[in-house]
Amino acid sequence: MDLSALMVFGLLLGMGHALDADHVVAVSTIVSESRSLLRSLLIGVVWGIGHTATLLIVGLFALFFGLNPPPWVAISAEFLVGLILIILGIQILWRYNKKRTHAHYHDHGDGIHIHFHAHEVTEGHTHEHHGPHTRKPLFVGVVHGLAGSGAVMLLVLGTIQDPLAGALYIITFGLGSILGMLAVSALIGLPFLLTAGRFQGLHAGARVVAGLVSIAVGCSISLEPILPW
Repeated sequence: MDLSALMVFGLLLGMGHALDADHVVAVSTIVSESRSLLRSLLIGVVWGIGHTATLLIVGLFALFFGLNPPPWVAISAEFLVGLILIILGIQILWRYNKKRTHAHYHDHGDGIHIHFHAHEVTEGHTHEHHGPHTRKPLFVGVVHGLAGSGAVMLLVLGTIQDPLAGALYIITFGLGSILGMLAVSALIGLPFLLTAGRFQGLHAGARVVAGLVSIAVGCSISLEPILPW
């Protein structure tokens, strides 16, 4: 396989790799809380950067030193991926059900009275935090890179003799994963963005579904090593 074909193959393989179920679910839970399409796209890019950075380090060690991570690293990372998905799902459900207490001051002439009441957090009471939250998708991307889902890249890498070609393959694979997750973030973020204002019930329901799916997939991944099947 010549160099140009290898790079195209790595790019396409990386884009397909971004569509792994655990990748999509993890980014979906983060994107579901985004308030802008730009932020959703940024989440996908940052996840891809973290994922690519890990794969690049692991791939270069395999390429130049013949060192691959021991099996327990991938198994531990897979368990951590499942745990992260469970936590992300619980966070969405918690924020959906969270109630905020307000204090109101009333002057009835004989003194000031303070009344407390709680209500569900609605779209009108949410607050947009300034600055992109990049640490969460970056961390999730790094952990995903440590998990065993990048084994296809390492398998192909083992057939490449030229170190330069191997390094370019890793880079194009990582670029493909970034582009793939960028597309996924756009496709997922747009419906959440369109329903956030006029269709609050639908928007809230979609967030709950995203949280429940994240918990279910996370449990499946975390329990897989210990289940009998």
